[in-house]
Amino acid sequence: MAAESQIKSRVPLFDGMNKIPGGLMLIPLILGSIVGTFFPAFLEMGNFTTALFKDSALPLIGVLIFATGMQITLKTSGPVLATTGTILLTKSIIPATLVVILGSFTGLDGVLGVSILALIVIMDNSNGGLWLAFTGRYGNNTDRGAYMASAINDGPFFSMLFLGAAGLADIPFTLLLAAVIPLLAGVIVGNLDARWTEIMRPVPNIVIPFFAFALGTGINLGNVVTGGLTGLLVGVVAVLVTGTFAYFGYRWILRRGKQSGIGIASATTAGNAIATPAIIAAADPSFAPYMEVATAQVASAVLVSAVLAPLLAAWVLKRQGGLVESEPEAGAGGEIAESKTV
Repeated sequence: MAAESQIKSRVPLFDGMNKIPGGLMLIPLILGSIVGTFFPAFLEMGNFTTALFKDSALPLIGVLIFATGMQITLKTSGPVLATTGTILLTKSIIPATLVVILGSFTGLDGVLGVSILALIVIMDNSNGGLWLAFTGRYGNNTDRGAYMASAINDGPFFSMLFLGAAGLADIPFTLLLAAVIPLLAGVIVGNLDARWTEIMRPVPNIVIPFFAFALGTGINLGNVVTGGLTGLLVGVVAVLVTGTFAYFGYRWILRRGKQSGIGIASATTAGNAIATPAIIAAADPSFAPYMEVATAQVASAVLVSAVLAPLLAAWVLKRQGGLVESEPEAGAGGEIAESKTV
């Protein structure tokens, strides 16, 4: 590891992408949309070129979900489980419920050019990497261990489950099961063999740029411009709404007092969520007309929430006297904190 840290890059492509919130996914997504819009013939060359740059999204997302499951340990203390449950309730379950209730009145079209597909994907997940970065500085081991919430809500399962349960999507139970099997398989393997968990830890950095590019090839740049601007506004609204829920979850359920603002740091949209509209559209073709614009809106929400949520959390903590930098702690939280970079 020491030797790797001393490697000098002639052009720091990887580090440059990581300086942008969600950049490891956003930049390849944009490049893919450029190629798909202006050079579609390149994607039809066949063989490995087409397989990697156009058709690789779903298999690579499956690998990522499996690797994510491997980071979920069953040897977790009660406080960590309580914090994880609170975040899932306030950041995923309540927001998703509100979105499907809205959808029962508006239909799949949603409101103001933002489809129900885009709304639920933006609202019901969180960016585990940013959560770890923020709680690593201002939280404790319990907060960092609650990264498991992001590991659970970071795939398409919650969105598919709520859309299906509300009758807004016709998603067979077998497809819902298929969406969660890679996660469950990862949990089982990871808890049986910690060595496999270590081996799979770099997977996000390896697969995300490739499946992001493949997803981008199906996005028309015109839709990125129109939908992306709307996505910025939706991202701001999502941070304010879900951040408020998470704040009161920390304050009323966990009784964290002046440190309740930490919960607001969960009010983000995960970079992996950019893939979810395509997954849902593949499961239920009725969502296909909304997929391109929804993907662009989710990508914009990833960016704005990654900037706004930690700033808002830090402002609330400072205002309430809870902005105290934590000392490094040993234990499960520290181990989990190294498990995800996106």
